[in-house]
Amino acid sequence: MPATLGSLPVLERKQLKGRTQVTFVLPEDSPEGPVSVVGDFNQWNPSAHPLRPRGDGTRVATVALPANGSHSFRYLAAGDYWFDEDQADGHDGANSRLHT
Repeated sequence: MPATLGSLPVLERKQLKGRTQVTFVLPEDSPEGPVSVVGDFNQWNPSAHPLRPRGDGTRVATVALPANGSHSFRYLAAGDYWFDEDQADGHDGANSRLHT
């Protein structure tokens, strides 16, 4: 699914053999400063999956997750600013949920 910047953040998913490759997409400058995707798949470690710029004006982090799973995650930006994913499959309290 291609990213569209009309409703950001965006999730791009690609099915692989036994895994789902998920790319988390944000605009290059919103929010400003570094942003990481953190979740149960990386033990909520902000240094595990920082979003990096790509040539189309967005920044991304890609994570390969086991197929047929469910994961909690959020974004963490500079200044301890946490935010959710509007295109998530659901929410469990403050966290976004992703099903692979």
